[in-house]
Amino acid sequence: MDSNNINLKKLSGFLWEVEKDESNGMNVPVHVYASENIANSMKKDRTLMQAVNATTLPSIVNAMLVMPDGHEGYGFPVGGVAAFDASNGIISPGAIGFDINCGVRLIKTNLDATELAPKLKTLMDRLFSNVPSGVGSKIKLGFTNADLEKVATEGVGYIIGKGFGFKDDAERIEEYGCIQGADPDKVSKMAKSRGVQQLGTLGAGNHFLEVQKVNKILDAKLASAFGLQENQIVIMVHSGSRGYGHQVCSDYLRVLGEYQASHNIKLADPELSYADIGSKEADDYLAAMRSAVNFAFVNRQIMTNSIRKSFEETFAKSADSLGMEIVYDVAHNIAKLEEHNVNGKRMKLYVHRKGATRAFGPGSPELPKIYRDFGQPVIIPGSMGTASYVLAGRAEAMDETFGSSCHGSGRLMSRHQAIRDIPASKTLGDLRTKKIEVRVRSTKLISEEAEWAYKDVDEVVRSIAGAKISNIVARLVPLGVTKG
Repeated sequence: MDSNNINLKKLSGFLWEVEKDESNGMNVPVHVYASENIANSMKKDRTLMQAVNATTLPSIVNAMLVMPDGHEGYGFPVGGVAAFDASNGIISPGAIGFDINCGVRLIKTNLDATELAPKLKTLMDRLFSNVPSGVGSKIKLGFTNADLEKVATEGVGYIIGKGFGFKDDAERIEEYGCIQGADPDKVSKMAKSRGVQQLGTLGAGNHFLEVQKVNKILDAKLASAFGLQENQIVIMVHSGSRGYGHQVCSDYLRVLGEYQASHNIKLADPELSYADIGSKEADDYLAAMRSAVNFAFVNRQIMTNSIRKSFEETFAKSADSLGMEIVYDVAHNIAKLEEHNVNGKRMKLYVHRKGATRAFGPGSPELPKIYRDFGQPVIIPGSMGTASYVLAGRAEAMDETFGSSCHGSGRLMSRHQAIRDIPASKTLGDLRTKKIEVRVRSTKLISEEAEWAYKDVDEVVRSIAGAKISNIVARLVPLGVTKG
């Protein structure tokens, strides 16, 4: 099936549908949240075809969802959300991704752009030195295998206890920095060996660390609740579980491949391999995945400590006096057991989000008290050199999208095409014109992550707001970026 031949019907301003077709094995329709321009762009790769394939998975509930940043991925589209009945459903690693708990953290300061300007270059040098980046990047912090086991089971609380952070940091992290049910015994020795020296590192690809300025406040009440104001300096970190999580996914894709064969399961796409809830294979994968989730939360926590150290070295002030609190930290490659209303009935579901962010609305008990009346902060990074956004979850998202939103701008070009078509000099020249300080270890990466390789983040965010999934709170612009 070709995405270009799939009939995408417009239901409302920013909602499109591929109708359920039982002759194709579809169990539910596909719902796409996007502007017309973005919806049409999804026909240029396998995004819609992969979404249709995902609807053939057993016990999928309500609809297969594609956010406006959706694009082709491994089996399951990036920007995809699917929920499965927890009583008789399935778990699919392809619907979560290789970089388990790839996510974004936003840290605020009490500095403004004028105060930062004379020290920006020095700060970027310190950040580039203190936060290792690049393929296979490592850091020697003295962590042992015993520490790694604690990280997997206790998450951010363990590492804060070792001096990496403020006491209340965990209050501002999804799952409070520790998802329950992790079991490092279900993680391979290879994954652990890859992870032990990568805690506190950024990695490569689309991962980044940016120093940003709040460019515009679009909802004053929500911005105040999140501690944001115009011209304020904030820091955004995008990274995940590094080699640890990648190896967990690789290991269990092999296990589930054997599961498909032994159970004679036929798939629309072999990359959508799954295990039934309650099976040993599903339980083992969930325990390993949750270990990787906690690893990623801790990874971003250690980087937060290094970021605070960099600011302290640059400004000769304590991180506390610089107001360096976490705004929030969100996961966007994860499966979680949640309760949602489905056709008037309260159901326990395993919600798979791959390149999609939880966006719970006001009143949700899962949110920290400081945000419960306002909705969850949703952090949306743009591509290199473009704006990023802070949104807030809406009540409508709880009914429409299982409390989910987009996670970024979403690719338009493959990495190979970007390298071929976009010279690094073009991107570097554009960044210099915008007076953005850049620290990068690979010029090849500059082309891969160029602005023109991605969708327009402003249009992506307008789509999600137009669909009434999230409210736009603030627009952020980059002043400095470090990448692998």
